[in-house]
Amino acid sequence: MTATTSPSATPDTPAELADVTRDDASLRRFLHGLPGVDQVGVEQRAAGLGTRSIKKEAKRWAIDTAISMVDLTTLEGADTRGKVRALAAKALRPDPERQDCPRVAAVCVYPDLAQTAVEALAGSAVHVASVATGFPSGRTSRAVKLADTRLAVEAGAHEVDMVIDRGAFLEGRYMGVFEEIRAVKAACGEAHLKVILETGELATYDNVRRASWLALLAGGDFIKTSTGKVSPAATLPVTHVMLQAVRDWFTRTGQLRGVKPAGGIRTTKDAIKYLVAVHEVAGEQWLTPELFRFGASSLLNDLLLQRRTQVDGHYSGPDYVTVD
Repeated sequence: MTATTSPSATPDTPAELADVTRDDASLRRFLHGLPGVDQVGVEQRAAGLGTRSIKKEAKRWAIDTAISMVDLTTLEGADTRGKVRALAAKALRPDPERQDCPRVAAVCVYPDLAQTAVEALAGSAVHVASVATGFPSGRTSRAVKLADTRLAVEAGAHEVDMVIDRGAFLEGRYMGVFEEIRAVKAACGEAHLKVILETGELATYDNVRRASWLALLAGGDFIKTSTGKVSPAATLPVTHVMLQAVRDWFTRTGQLRGVKPAGGIRTTKDAIKYLVAVHEVAGEQWLTPELFRFGASSLLNDLLLQRRTQVDGHYSGPDYVTVD
């Protein structure tokens, strides 16, 4: 059998890793040569990070940092332009009564609503992120996936969240997955690419590590846990493995890539656990919206409630925040 050959490495692939993507055999050898993940160890460490306590001053900083990292998201079949405009207004002024409340990082929508979000956020620093490539399943042709991506970019999206072909990955067709990510990256142009691994369907931590490296090799700017449509979605142990991947990628290449856990992160307590993990596993330089995001819808409301508690000294109650 003749090995499938990749025409070339990605433009950003460091020379030392260029040969890794030369052909199927090389890519498979590299991915299966990555150190195995100690399941018990990573779960114990994640659990330990989740028990850390922080002082009041640090908690206020953590809440503001988490708010600034939120990709405020609506990805429902019933989404309307009005809902997207309302979400954009909330992104710009999460707490209308507090001028010092930071804005969120981005608003994430479907491609056909990206232009509505772009218009609503015009002139601000809040980005528009659009899912693409047949989100959430990705079960469509590459031509359709690329058209989906171009639709988002032409509408003005600053960021594209793609889904990998999990079926191909689980069958070991790594080169096909690599080439598809690379093609989507090219279609993104100047837009940043977040690669959704859908870790809840990858079965093992070793697969999460391999998929993370595959996405990084193909040029993904971020690796993202989940679509939010599959259970389990984001978990601390899985995010721990992905943070290790971007840390190790930086060590080998000098390139900073980001991580985005998405789905199931609903409380301030949850968010702070993830920030502690970022600091402990990847490092302090990842504690920025440029390198770490939360894919969330309900999380922002709890962050705002807890922020008001920190500022005013009392709990404001759920009626204080808007539903959307």
